[in-house]
Amino acid sequence: MSTREAARSSTVNEADETAIGNYLRSNPDFFVRNEALLAHLRLPHARGSAAVSLVERQVELLREKTQGLESRLAELIGIARANDELAAKIHRFTRRLLAARTRGDAVDQLEASLREDFEAYHSTLVLFGDAAAGLAPGRFLVSVERGDPRLTGFETLLASGKPRCGQVRDTQREFLFGTESAAVASLALVPLGGSTPTGLLAIGSPERDRFHPGMATEFLTRMAELISDALSR
Repeated sequence: MSTREAARSSTVNEADETAIGNYLRSNPDFFVRNEALLAHLRLPHARGSAAVSLVERQVELLREKTQGLESRLAELIGIARANDELAAKIHRFTRRLLAARTRGDAVDQLEASLREDFEAYHSTLVLFGDAAAGLAPGRFLVSVERGDPRLTGFETLLASGKPRCGQVRDTQREFLFGTESAAVASLALVPLGGSTPTGLLAIGSPERDRFHPGMATEFLTRMAELISDALSR
């Protein structure tokens, strides 16, 4: 057979197979009406060289499909549970800030909620100038002037007004977490005050991948709004 004839034969065979496939899809009861043909059909087993019947192969494919659907369902259930847990934490966080009667109480409740509700054991609230008036600096609260040179590396973040997650330079981490900086492998930076920054919340984690640039920050944005409202009352 010439090369041209072989190519023509291959094309014809492919066309025939396509036509057969289309016919069987349009007539799914074909083998019900022609049961005798099933006895002549054999398919290689997906995990070996042994042949199996068409029905056995169908059962195997359905089992694999079911396992895939079960895995996807388990994943969705896990996401739903995580969302429910996060919603409950946000609710407790909001109630704590609403219950605060003074700005000092709001700062205390913020620190307690981050630690107790979100297990954020490395966190720092930095307030600028007048925003820290009347508040006592401590382990959690840091008060700085707007022109403080230690804020130099945060200008872009503060100008954007949007949270950012990932890693920062050692000097920035040391400014934010002091003696605890060595324990912080990743962090979330949350500007406060919108277009006119009044401060910055830093949440650190000992896990390098806990906060990463690709993660969603909608929750952090809402947290920033709640904190800004509580401190401006």
